[in-house]
Amino acid sequence: MAEKTCKSMSLLKLVEERASMKKKLDEQKQKQQLDSVPYLPKDCVSNILIRLPIESLQRSRFVCKPWYSIIKSPTFIRDNLHRAEKVLIFLSLVKRLSRWWDQDSDSGFPFHDNPNTFSVESKVFELKSVHMLLQPLVNPTFKYAIKFMVLEGGKSTTRDYNATCMGRIRASCDGLIVVDNTLEKGELVIMNPVTRELNLLPLGTLYPPHDESFALVCCNAGGYKLVHLFRDESQFIGCEVLKIGEKSWRDIDGPSFGLIKWFGYDPVFAIGALHWVPEVDHSEYIVTMTIDDEKFHKIMLPKTSRFNDRIMEAYERLCFVTHEEMNEISIWVLGSVSEEAWTKTYTIAVGCIRDLIPLYFLRFKWELYFLDKDGSVFCFDFEDQHMKKVTTTEGCFKLAYGEYTLHVNSLVSWRT
Repeated sequence: MAEKTCKSMSLLKLVEERASMKKKLDEQKQKQQLDSVPYLPKDCVSNILIRLPIESLQRSRFVCKPWYSIIKSPTFIRDNLHRAEKVLIFLSLVKRLSRWWDQDSDSGFPFHDNPNTFSVESKVFELKSVHMLLQPLVNPTFKYAIKFMVLEGGKSTTRDYNATCMGRIRASCDGLIVVDNTLEKGELVIMNPVTRELNLLPLGTLYPPHDESFALVCCNAGGYKLVHLFRDESQFIGCEVLKIGEKSWRDIDGPSFGLIKWFGYDPVFAIGALHWVPEVDHSEYIVTMTIDDEKFHKIMLPKTSRFNDRIMEAYERLCFVTHEEMNEISIWVLGSVSEEAWTKTYTIAVGCIRDLIPLYFLRFKWELYFLDKDGSVFCFDFEDQHMKKVTTTEGCFKLAYGEYTLHVNSLVSWRT
């Protein structure tokens, strides 16, 4: 018996020695592999990673701890934001498969998504700690996929965030969007569709969508503000502001009575202020709110704005793109709110362009995109002074006025 025990102990010792030897050999092999790879300084690695597409960056976080640390750093996130080109974010109705229990029926059923798809509503349930069995019945007739369109190189390409929601996109800034939470009347959600970080916002004043306007802006002192304009029963325009992260809205003095008659156009953020075009047609001025002091001003336009004219941000300036004549578009620039002096900087005269609606200027190329009445997109290149039609790739979303929001993809969080 003692002899068997001795043999067992010897066998166990032999196994442990072999395991220890294998571990040492593996460590030596790993060290040799690491030694064979040339050392790259952290700044050099960061300079390489910053050039990756945003989708690749998301995956690259998990390659190793040093990469994760670089990509999550505030400096890297800021630099990545400054390199991000503008895109158009929009909602596309999801065609859901019919099920035998809800065919020809409007009855709701518990909301469940494909496990590989991020659902805003499912995340909201999670934040509110609502158990799956206790989740309210939801009729996902109007369930939308969150997508974006890239316009570059003379082509338009539609890409998917692999995320869904059931509410409208109300505002966008620095890669963050504000979306309706249709499960709770008046509730809003702030999220980054790239990182899928999401949080609920406190309830504000409730008004119909056609009588209100939202804008999300980055503050000079840091953080983000959500500005909400709304028309009350007396036709006065009220205003409330929410500093993201705080628990309640602040009421501030809105614009003077009668200044804003219509909320159809999204406000534009430029030169430290938000700007609204107050009428659908024949606007002679814009209404401006400076972000730092939260005061409203009236700034006269260089000429009356018509239906196909737009104000927009371009190269850190406010631009007014207006149709002067049937075949001529002028670009006026406002350098600061205090000056209130517009300067005519360019004229486009390249054929019949009276029906073109300005979309946006690229950030890193001297190009301006337009939307035609049939949904076609055109690009004017200021270097070669040529207007060209943008090629639409197969399956690409066809734009229509009011169905898109200007956006940039980023890794930004409202917490940093």
